[in-house]
Amino acid sequence: MKVILNFFKKIFSASDEGDVADLERSNSQSQVKVYSRSEHNISRSQMSENAVKVLYRLKKSGYEAYLVGGCVRDLLLGYEPKDFDVATDASPEQVKKVFRNCRIIGRRFRLAHVFFGREIIEVATFRSSDDAADNKEQKVHEDGRLLRDNVFGSIEDDVWRRDFTVNALYYNIRDFSIIDYTGGMDDHSAGVLKLIGDPATRYREDPVRMLRAVRFAVKLGFSIDESTEKPIFELAPLLKGIPAARLYDEVLKMFLSGKGIQAFEMLRHYGLFETLFPQADHCLNNEQNNFPRVFIAKALENSDKRIADDKSVTPYFLMAAFLWEAVQDLAKEKMRQGEEESFAYQHAASNVLSAQTKSISIPKRVTQSMREVWLLQLRFEKRIGGRPYRLLGHPRFRAAYDFLVLRAETGGAEMELAQWWTKFQDASDTEQKKMTRPPRKRKAKPKTKRKNSDND
Repeated sequence: MKVILNFFKKIFSASDEGDVADLERSNSQSQVKVYSRSEHNISRSQMSENAVKVLYRLKKSGYEAYLVGGCVRDLLLGYEPKDFDVATDASPEQVKKVFRNCRIIGRRFRLAHVFFGREIIEVATFRSSDDAADNKEQKVHEDGRLLRDNVFGSIEDDVWRRDFTVNALYYNIRDFSIIDYTGGMDDHSAGVLKLIGDPATRYREDPVRMLRAVRFAVKLGFSIDESTEKPIFELAPLLKGIPAARLYDEVLKMFLSGKGIQAFEMLRHYGLFETLFPQADHCLNNEQNNFPRVFIAKALENSDKRIADDKSVTPYFLMAAFLWEAVQDLAKEKMRQGEEESFAYQHAASNVLSAQTKSISIPKRVTQSMREVWLLQLRFEKRIGGRPYRLLGHPRFRAAYDFLVLRAETGGAEMELAQWWTKFQDASDTEQKKMTRPPRKRKAKPKTKRKNSDND
């Protein structure tokens, strides 16, 4: 009955752009497709046992329960999902009654987290699609961003609050089918990333969707639909209104996914990198100096290779690479003003980090490591006496050394210097002493008086 009332409500109120969208939504709902178990490749054996437990427990308690979002998308691609998300008609409080190992979190939208040791199954109540600007549970910023949204609804409502069509596929535990309201299965097969609803409106609701579009396109190898892509060029500055801490999390997901170099190129293409790293982008736009781009690209390439080889990567190394040219430029300016080199670099590092954290809230433990990597670059020049031994014992030596090698490989430092430190690390004690010994001063030969010849 509710669906029928909503249908007529949308028909009679279709006088503006939002109502036109409602009509399209109602029409799409009538074209919902259900893909039976024989029509897709998802099996329960591929799922987290705990996610299956949550689905069956909610079903047994009389609630609807579906796997939804990235986990369904990834399972269809044959990938192993990192997380399993559940959508249900049970409220967060009702979910908590079903699961004793549950905690309700979130302010912008309340969620239930069901804990199984280290694994967390996120359970979200169906969100309402109705305009509820006067509802106390929904708060909208003047620029269109949703600040709080705890208006619950049905699955027919919830699907329109998802971001991309390929993320709006629901796996039904009752009959193992996939329910598709938005054509997500067709887009999935075509490898196309398409926003649900009007793209400009959806980006204004949550500008982070622009970053998600890039991240998913890179991760999945999908193309971005033209209608979804076009508004990004104009709306990229809206990211400035997003909390800096949230952007830091998105940046980590973007660049530590093993596809960092592709993400970097796409972010620059759409003008998103400028909002995230304004100082780095300024250096990249210097046509007379190609070093920053080559240096950053090489750092990302090395990081992607380490991830592919299942090796660890550290956020601070990439962040340090992004901002190194900005630090150098500012330090050189301070040195021209008369500051001593070490103080110039210390002050430049502080100023650059202070400016950067206004865009992305980088944790102090990360900025401290970045600072150490930068300042240790100066100490590599000191190769006489006990200084090389003390530097070798520094906790950040290895990262700083890798940074030096990266600079040398891209033309930002002398290759001879990097090779010296490569040799010094593996040299024997005797060899290290020889390498750090001050160069001998050659004694000047005594001048001999020229004898006068007999003819003089």
